[in-house]
Amino acid sequence: MNKMTVLVVEDDAAIRNLMEITLRARDYGYLSAAGGESAILAAASRNPDMILLDLGLPDLDGIEVIRRVRSWSDMPIIVISARSEDADKIEALDAGADDYLTKPFSVDELLARLRVAKRRILREKTQSISPVFENGDLLIDFGAGTVSLAGEEIVLTAGEYKLLCLFARHVGKVLTHTYITDKIWGNSLESDVASLRVFMASLRKKIEKKGSAGKYFQTHVGIGYRMNRL
Repeated sequence: MNKMTVLVVEDDAAIRNLMEITLRARDYGYLSAAGGESAILAAASRNPDMILLDLGLPDLDGIEVIRRVRSWSDMPIIVISARSEDADKIEALDAGADDYLTKPFSVDELLARLRVAKRRILREKTQSISPVFENGDLLIDFGAGTVSLAGEEIVLTAGEYKLLCLFARHVGKVLTHTYITDKIWGNSLESDVASLRVFMASLRKKIEKKGSAGKYFQTHVGIGYRMNRL
């Protein structure tokens, strides 16, 4: 496959240069924008594979950039921002961001997040022709409505199965409490968030056997959950 192209949206020239050097060294193609409007134009006209996005842009808040790009594209968006409060992360993820990296960040962590996004892109190119989802030892047969782990079928409740399928469709992406409860229960009441924690505990007990806690699911405290791509 051709090398993937990353749109770097960052108004700080030093940080933008660091990301460009990192991408070039790892054989990614890249485009750059220092503002929100130019970023949207580049995303629409150049069609990059993914976006690295700062939120504090001089002309347009990054949250608005996410919303506008999401109105026509599902390309992975990784936020890289100095805003470190949970409320900021939740707002970005709810707007449609796939991941959130807080400044200052390490190059190794940035590359890890890019690899996750790359795997998502490659997976989605084949997902439409496959009725089966595989991740490590976990297998979901969407046609049959069955789940197995290392060849052994696992019995899930209807709610657990719906929750697992939601994670499978967004593997590698942080899903906020609000997003999950909206998809599962149709609203995001506080009682539903409490129910979600119960469902997650039950699902993890069935999927993550003894000695593999945290292998498939990662908790982002105060924000939500992620299914790891193995």
